[in-house]
Amino acid sequence: MTALLTILRAGPLMSVQDDGRYGFRARGVSTSGAMDRDAHAIANALVGNDADAAAIEFALTGGAFTADRNTLIAVTGGSCQVEIAGRRISTWESHLLKSGETLTVGALRGAVWGYIAMSGGIAIPKMLGSRSTHLRTAVGGLNGKALSAGDILPLGDSEKRAPRTLGTPYLRGHGPISIMPGPQDDYFDEDAWKTFLRQPYRTTTARDRMAMVLDGPVLQAFKGHDIVSDATVVGSIQVPGSGKPIVLTADGQTTGGYPKIATVASFDLARLAQLPAGQQFLFRAISADLAEEQTIHADDRLAAVIAGLRTSEG
Repeated sequence: MTALLTILRAGPLMSVQDDGRYGFRARGVSTSGAMDRDAHAIANALVGNDADAAAIEFALTGGAFTADRNTLIAVTGGSCQVEIAGRRISTWESHLLKSGETLTVGALRGAVWGYIAMSGGIAIPKMLGSRSTHLRTAVGGLNGKALSAGDILPLGDSEKRAPRTLGTPYLRGHGPISIMPGPQDDYFDEDAWKTFLRQPYRTTTARDRMAMVLDGPVLQAFKGHDIVSDATVVGSIQVPGSGKPIVLTADGQTTGGYPKIATVASFDLARLAQLPAGQQFLFRAISADLAEEQTIHADDRLAAVIAGLRTSEG
């Protein structure tokens, strides 16, 4: 008999996400997947799942849940108050949620995107090779929609495992967000580039899974702010007529008609996405070769973190 997870209360933009939907961008299908893939992978590892298992993603505030079987749960992404049956538990650890008990997940501190993984993962059917939800096109997930109170999710089979915790805290570095110029970097003159790389920008509340609008110095494209629509990637930084950069994220469209001054390096995109509204930061330009090296380093670090998980007391 399939075990079920019931959502008693749901926070904003709560959805089912795995590691993404690949191979379909040429057909206009966005990648989707977790906004913070490291936090998602660690949550899955803590409960004994494969890194690509489906979990619950939420923005800013979690919710309340109950399951009809004993299951390990883990909450990652940032710090927040988490309780099982009124008992306070820690984030970035797995804990046993007994059948019928209520899990409550509060508001994130110092982060935007949180993850709740359950042992066995969320066992909804795959669509185009992924269980991830693309909200704007209602593809994947639970009927293609954001999760809400009363929704019921099936859980996959899992082996009995002891709760686990990180061997060392998972911390991200500080400093400028790395970008690679292009593909329309030549639409912006030297003054625009000096502004882009030397003046700070701020995250805003104008954000969702598709994109985030930045506040700061206006960027003028001397060749104009309209181009023949061409391909975008996750991390593309478009500059529309307003001059305010727009960073495309997990659910970003696959083509666009604004010039793209740069692309956020993949290893830094989650760090940018997790910056709370109003956070100030700088960009720095790096080469594609350095971006590849840093991505490999980031992947190795994540693998080492997961390999270092240890059995916890709880």
